[in-house]
Amino acid sequence: MNPDSVKRKIRVIVNPVSGTRSKRGVADLIERSLLDSGYDVEVCYTTCRGDATRLAREAVAMDCYGVLAVGGDGTVNETAVALCGSRTALGIIPLGSGNGLARHVGIPMDVKAALRVIRRDAVRACDYATANDTPFFCTCGFGFDAAVTHRFSRKKRRGLMTYLQSTLEEFKNYQCENYRITVDGYEEFEQDAFVVACCNASQYGNNAFIAPRASITDGLLDLTVIHEGHPLSKVLVGVEMMTGLIGRNAMIDTLRARRVRIERGSAGPAHLDGEPVEMPASIDVRIVPGGLNMFVNDRKSRFRPLLSALYKPLEEFASRVRSSLS
Repeated sequence: MNPDSVKRKIRVIVNPVSGTRSKRGVADLIERSLLDSGYDVEVCYTTCRGDATRLAREAVAMDCYGVLAVGGDGTVNETAVALCGSRTALGIIPLGSGNGLARHVGIPMDVKAALRVIRRDAVRACDYATANDTPFFCTCGFGFDAAVTHRFSRKKRRGLMTYLQSTLEEFKNYQCENYRITVDGYEEFEQDAFVVACCNASQYGNNAFIAPRASITDGLLDLTVIHEGHPLSKVLVGVEMMTGLIGRNAMIDTLRARRVRIERGSAGPAHLDGEPVEMPASIDVRIVPGGLNMFVNDRKSRFRPLLSALYKPLEEFASRVRSSLS
């Protein structure tokens, strides 16, 4: 950032109750770091659902240069919705349990390291998507992942272990559904599927890669369809998701499209960026190219199956250790 330029305003939106990590001192750290970099900083706190959207919408009206969402995927989604189609850029300080979009664009899980990315000021025009005109930014899912999301939302505790518990509980009795899928208005197929996922970004969160090759700057959705199979094959799909090798599994179809229509027998559960929703029997999913400005990590390394999946958790752990010692 040019120190001689007019100070650019950044609104910081903190969700004090998201995820499992403490927010103590985070707002002060963010404010000091950005003020030292020449930004005009305003810190706001959410108190209820929808606050992040309202505060971000106000920031757009004030012509803020950026809005930082400090929290988890829900906070990021609420904030980003208000920034779509505006000049105001979304920044993420990830403090949630999954942090899917942050991980996709290379934002470190450590607050100090994430702030270094923001200060480098690499803002890019990124894609977002809509499901029946409702925006999402990482993934929209139907089938088993949606059922798990709904079960997880009813739990009192958050975090990876609670999510794994929900997954195992749902896995015992889950029955696959039949889907009719139309791609870009002309290519149609029917499939009994375990999961149908429309992906703008590569992962659900926690480095679970449902679409390892997805990009948020290519103007395309990545559709992942996991076929019905025996229990062991489904477990192996889960393992391959965590290693980034999911695209090589014979149980999985992948393709890219600008628009996907998904039809099923009846209305039912779905998820948008890990948030449980009920959606009708017919869902129209579309990509919106370049519709959201974002602070991204311009030094993010290229994804490599297995190697990246093993390295990322180690890198995150090391970053947190360095931060705690500094």
